[in-house]
Order: sequence, then C-alpha cells, then structure tokens
Amino acid sequence: MDAYDTGSGARQGPGGREHPAGPGGGGTGDGTGGASGAPEGAAGPGAVRGGSGETVEPPPASGPAGPRSPSETAEPPPVTGPADPRPVRDAAESGPSAGTAESASGTGPATAATAEPVEPVEPVDLPTGVAALSPRYQVGALVALAVVAAAVCAHLGLVFLHVAPSNTLTKQHGAAVDEWVFPEFEQNWKLFAPNPLQQNISVQVRAEVSTADGEIRTTGWYDLSAEDGRAIDGNPVPSHTQQNELRRAWDFFVATHDSDDRAVGLRGTLSESYLRRIAVLRLERNDAAGPGGVVERVQYRSRTTNVEPPSWSGEKVSDRPTVRELPWWTVSGSGDPREGAA
Repeated sequence: MDAYDTGSGARQGPGGREHPAGPGGGGTGDGTGGASGAPEGAAGPGAVRGGSGETVEPPPASGPAGPRSPSETAEPPPVTGPADPRPVRDAAESGPSAGTAESASGTGPATAATAEPVEPVEPVDLPTGVAALSPRYQVGALVALAVVAAAVCAHLGLVFLHVAPSNTLTKQHGAAVDEWVFPEFEQNWKLFAPNPLQQNISVQVRAEVSTADGEIRTTGWYDLSAEDGRAIDGNPVPSHTQQNELRRAWDFFVATHDSDDRAVGLRGTLSESYLRRIAVLRLERNDAAGPGGVVERVQYRSRTTNVEPPSWSGEKVSDRPTVRELPWWTVSGSGDPREGAA
C-alpha cells in the first residue's frame, strides 16, 4: 500500500510528512527509515541521527498528538494594513488627511473629505450709513442735511457779499447783510494789509456790585485779554471765542466811536451792547459779585503798548502805554444791558 494514501490510516505530521510507526522513529519495523522515501537531511527541526546514520525524530514530550480544538486550529484574521501606532483623535483634530486615511483602509467611517464638496456661501453686503436706516429715518436725515446745507450756503453767501467790493446786491440788500454779519461775523483784511497791527491791546473791566447787605462796592480790574491769552497758550485747538470774541468786540467799538467815546450811527449803539454783554458774562464767570451780590454797573479800559520793531528796522516808537478809560455803563441784575451811561 502507498504510504501517502489517505485511506491507510497512517498519521501525517506538519507539512504532509508521515509520522514514524513507533516511538523509535523508524519508517519500518526494522528502524531503517527507508520506507518513507524521504532524502537524508529532510527531517524537520529537532531530528537527531541514530548510531547507524539514519535520522530519527524525537517522540513528542506529552505523548501522541491528539486532535486540536477549533480555537487552536483557527487561523488569525488577515491584517488589512499596518497598525497605526498613533492614538485615535477626534475628527475635528485629525483633519481631512486622517479622515481620508481611515476611509481608504476601510476601518473608519467616511468623513467630509470623501463626501460631496459643499459650495461656499457668498458673503452678503449689508447696508451701512443712511441706507441702514428705516425709510422714515432716511427721510428725516435727508431733510436735516438739506437744512444744514442751505444754512451754510446762505451764511457763506452773506459773508462773501460783506467782504466783496460794492455791487448791485450789496447796494440793494446791504442792510440785511450787515444785520447778519455784525457783530459776531465781521471780517477785515488787517492781517494782510501793508501795515498790519503793531500794538498789544489789553482790555480790562471792573464792576460796581450791590452786596447782599445793601452796600455798594467796586471790584478790582479784571484783565480779560490776559485770561484769553492763558486759555490759548499751550492749547493746540483754542476756541474761536477765546481768540476773537473780545478782540473783535473792542475793534468794533473803537471803529464806531469818536475820540470822546460817543457812538457814531446805529452800529455804535450795537457795539456798546455787545461789550456790556461780554463784561457781564466774564464777571459772572469770575464770581465778581460774590454770594448774594448783583452787578449794577461795568466800566472798560484799554491799555495799548506798541510792539518793539526789529533791530534792523531803524524805526522808533514810543514804549509808553496808552490808557483809554470808558464811562460806566449800567446793566441789569439778570445780565441784560440797559441803554445809556451813568
């Protein structure tokens, strides 16, 4: 009978070789081992040679091998790819590359990288400025802008007519132009004249005050020009009031009064009222009346000093100051000027 016949009942070892019949390891009963037909040296690992030169396999340590359990004979599942030694991360941490690797290996769910691409959302331009308001507020804003623009244009037009040479419009509407411009918006060209102002003029004021106990006292002189100078000095954006209000009011008064301080025409009376109002406001700011006091009358004076010419000029001017003192003007306790002088 053939030794490799499955019907012979002969046991087969690993690799299809036939185990020896007895514990001695020979292929036949005489121990020669030639019946198997295996070449010398083809024995498996652990085989030893006998004294006569044949190769003999050692018997199993625990006796003849029995049938194996299904768990022992079952082959391990095939490995689909190299194991990733890195820890599993979130989809948000792993990013598109990790999602693609998991999907390609078949071990993880498909991520956004393998899904259909999402079309980007175009940004919506929201309205800004006046367009963002409701229609009612848009109409209100347009009306307010129109009113402001009309007022600015009218003011610029009247000031232009005031400084422009005499023409048909100024002849027909000169009174309306002067009423709008004087005294706050008066313009002149002295800064650009061939002989600009070369004098320092200090305007001062004092008051007669009715005290709370009925007495009358006279305050000291308040240097209003020095107060404006201190407010302007070191200020990068001084106010128009600090720079021009008092200076222009005094120039207006001098231009409309003669040497005896008598008003010339209607503008002279207007200049006096303007100076009274400034005096009352400044004295109230300095708390000249005191607790319970009332300002009854005010008096102005000016101190004019010539500016010293440069050394190369050769011009000689007097360095003595000139003082001009105005009469007392009566004012009401509320600060509204009264006509006339005391």
